[in-house]
Amino acid sequence: MIPRMGPRRRSTVLLLGPTFAVLIIVIGYPIVAAVVQSLSGDSGLDPTTGRFTDGGFVGLNHYIDWLTQRCGSVSCPTGSLGSAFWVSVVNTFGFTIVTVALETVLGFWMALIMNRTFRGRSIVRAAVLVPWAIPTAITAKLWMFIFAFGGVANSMLNSSILWTADPFWSRVAIIVADVWKTTPFLALLILAGLQVIPTEIYEAARVDGARTVQQFVRITLPLIRPALMVAILFRTLDALRMYDLPAIMTGGGPGTATTTLSMLVVGQIRVGPNSAAALSTITFLVVFGVAYLFVRFLGANITTRGATTERGTRTESTS
Repeated sequence: MIPRMGPRRRSTVLLLGPTFAVLIIVIGYPIVAAVVQSLSGDSGLDPTTGRFTDGGFVGLNHYIDWLTQRCGSVSCPTGSLGSAFWVSVVNTFGFTIVTVALETVLGFWMALIMNRTFRGRSIVRAAVLVPWAIPTAITAKLWMFIFAFGGVANSMLNSSILWTADPFWSRVAIIVADVWKTTPFLALLILAGLQVIPTEIYEAARVDGARTVQQFVRITLPLIRPALMVAILFRTLDALRMYDLPAIMTGGGPGTATTTLSMLVVGQIRVGPNSAAALSTITFLVVFGVAYLFVRFLGANITTRGATTERGTRTESTS
């Protein structure tokens, strides 16, 4: 027998039902459709027979081809999309680790400054938002001019670096542009966490003789940790999906030096949409796995239950 729902549970289902229905249509259906599409072969000429084929069911062949860097039944030639898979994985995680680390440090420093009381603080907070408010496409074009051979960067450094033609310096250029644009995002999230810390705690610490460094380590860092972890989580997930900045600044080059997973997906769509669906599913699983690790092991508790548990644990440790 189906248990009867009480009035409270029935009202909860009625209120949340439309939201879940929209989520299933907007998020669930595209994911399922992409997985189903990835199990079918791409239509075109069969490399073994030379005949046109409509694909058909191929199972996990696309996933195996990507993970083993193959193109169907033959190995991918150097420079092809298949051979660029692991290079793009390394590039994506490299950009993510470096940019998120720099943005966290700089964002924390900016948040500490904006949290102080001084004349013109509101103007400073508004000015910090300018890089974040500029569309990414415009940001990429702006930094393209800065990193041009005769641009501002070479003029200031008195150098002749080929910023977008050298594998190493092209990565540096993208990292600098991304840090400039998205550091304000982390700074504002961290600032929101700093502002909920009661000032009485710092006053009591100063009365007890705690120095500035001790206050930062023993008070600021533990109390800002939930907001900091959520900020890092959001920024990490955004960096793992990086596309427009390297696509406009370098086009993924030179070679595949700045190609990311998202750029590889877009490029593969022009070659074979079904194999691109497999690659997009792999990208989704990578991003989902990173988010799970953050929430499960690094304490990025974004739910009320997780935040309540963490506050209770902190209260017990202080008492």
